[in-house]
Amino acid sequence: IAFASGFASVRQFNDTIREVFDLTPLEVRARRAGAESAGGVIDLALPVRGPFDADGLFAWMSARALPGVEVSGERSFARTVRLASGPAWFEVRSDAGTVRLRATVTALPDLAALVARVRRIFDLDADPLAIDAALSRDPRLAPRVRVIPGIRVPGAADPHEMLIRAMVGQQISVAAARTALTALADALGEEVSGPDGLTRLFPTMTAIAERGAEVLRGPGARIRSITGAAAALADGSLTLTIADDGLDQRRALLALPGVGPWTADYVRMRVLGDPDVFLPGDVAVRTGAQALGIPADRLEAWAATAAPWRSYLSAHLWRAVPARPIRTAAARTRVTRTPALTAPAEEVPT
Repeated sequence: IAFASGFASVRQFNDTIREVFDLTPLEVRARRAGAESAGGVIDLALPVRGPFDADGLFAWMSARALPGVEVSGERSFARTVRLASGPAWFEVRSDAGTVRLRATVTALPDLAALVARVRRIFDLDADPLAIDAALSRDPRLAPRVRVIPGIRVPGAADPHEMLIRAMVGQQISVAAARTALTALADALGEEVSGPDGLTRLFPTMTAIAERGAEVLRGPGARIRSITGAAAALADGSLTLTIADDGLDQRRALLALPGVGPWTADYVRMRVLGDPDVFLPGDVAVRTGAQALGIPADRLEAWAATAAPWRSYLSAHLWRAVPARPIRTAAARTRVTRTPALTAPAEEVPT
């Protein structure tokens, strides 16, 4: 097991087990012997390579959290998920560079899958030193990297859910998409008894295919596209997994009515964790590049120099969008708003 896991020696393996689990391998085996497989509350420390831009990740998730399905704070994020043995809940907290996971699973065999999913959501397996070093070679980007070291690209809690969220968010603001998705979850999501306001699972694709038209609002063609994609996922005519080939996945998504290049590439970035996706038509990417002095007609050529880390370049450009004052029609009150959270979602991450 030690050598298959990539350790150079059994002693190194044993030392790592003791450090992470505070148990020796022998003690781990002793606990396993005769143990029941029932689930329970589990608290883990998740290894993460520093630096780690936790603030950026939590801010991203807070803007998109669906009440009942997700709860987000300045330094925490919690949500429900559907696993093989049944529903599960998890909360991730970060403090002083550490990442802790508190989870409740229906059965212990689900724990490994949940940990892997959380690591993808928070992009914990990224190599920030290599990414930052590569992006810092561009003098216009280097100051951003110094200010925001260890930037991450948020992953997806579920590939099918990610596609639906992206499609619902097309051509509307992130706030409007959140409202629409919350209504969808309230109407079609399975009720669960989770902690701290976690009361629903995101709807199944079958539920969205069969009843989504009753809940979704907007142009009929758009609603049919969303329910059609859900039906294709539900009956297996469309596969969307974390193990897909990137080009094959993109072609399959582009074949769906209502899915364009932005959506297909954005889903690929979030679902596959592809580190080299660039979204040249994204409003926030273009605005952030403009703030750094990159002309629109040179954007793609400039971005090509950041390969194979263009997904992280995109993340930096999203963060580089300058805040702008918004004057309300009624009170004409100056409110600072982040453009990346308000522009049309076909061109901005949802």
